[in-house]
Amino acid sequence: MIKIHYYESNSKTVQHDFNMLDIQLPIPNGDLLWVDLYAYQYNELNNIADVFGFHPLAVEDCLHEGSRPKMDNYGDYKFFVFHAPIYNEKSNNEITTVELNIFMGPNYVVTVHKQKLQWLGHMEKVCFNSSTYMEKGTDFLLHTIIDGITDEYFPVLERIRARIDELEEEIYDYQPKVVTEEFLALKRNIILIRQAIMPQRRIFSTMNGQWKFDIQEDNIPFYKDLNDHLERLVDSTETYRDLVNSTLDTYFSIISGKSIEKLNLLTVISTIMLPLSVITSFFGMNVPLPYQDSPITTITISAFLVLFTWGMWVYFKKMIA
Repeated sequence: MIKIHYYESNSKTVQHDFNMLDIQLPIPNGDLLWVDLYAYQYNELNNIADVFGFHPLAVEDCLHEGSRPKMDNYGDYKFFVFHAPIYNEKSNNEITTVELNIFMGPNYVVTVHKQKLQWLGHMEKVCFNSSTYMEKGTDFLLHTIIDGITDEYFPVLERIRARIDELEEEIYDYQPKVVTEEFLALKRNIILIRQAIMPQRRIFSTMNGQWKFDIQEDNIPFYKDLNDHLERLVDSTETYRDLVNSTLDTYFSIISGKSIEKLNLLTVISTIMLPLSVITSFFGMNVPLPYQDSPITTITISAFLVLFTWGMWVYFKKMIA
């Protein structure tokens, strides 16, 4: 599906959903074209690529998901790959990412993604009523897109933090399989987010005070704010990763302590039973006993064994305490 938004600088209005064949290239200075392509067919992507003259390698990256976030410079335009978060609590993989490909030229932005993204849907609604996102140039529109999908990571990380707090209480319930699976799922989610955020941060970081692509002076503060958001996300993932590791170490210590307690109990029981087994085994080999025909003998031996067992239990209890 193709959504087209065209901003005319003269009338300061945004036109919507017209035919791609009606687009006249190059686009006049001051005007801005935003083409949003999602849930697309192969021929739709190729048609847009032919209109704008996109490189086959960039088109191939759009068709085959799995690329790391990056920026490629093709001279007349820049090609970006970003990952937007998708949170689904009912799914086994509750946190996934959707690849968002962006072509940014002098007067146009083309977004390509296989699933409809919530933030882009919100931007389209705003564009129907206002030119706020499109009147400040392609770099501002790019910032608005990336800043929106970046902010969507924050509630995901808050959910991870809440789950870590829940696990810190559940580790005392001693359910090894359930808790271990939860820890592994959290670590996978944190790694997934780090793999998406770290390269994106490098795209918008400066080298010797220079940005990796041209940004208008008025829009530089917005990119600094975006870079700050990415830094906060990276710091949060590192903090949560350390929290998960420390909680997991605590959990293993609890399991080890409980295992040692059980081994100590079994050791005490075995130590108490060993002399009883020796005594009963010795006198069970047809060894004649004094007054063995008297029932008092049986009562006396039984009482001795009980008192002996109680005495050893008291002794070991004092040693353990």
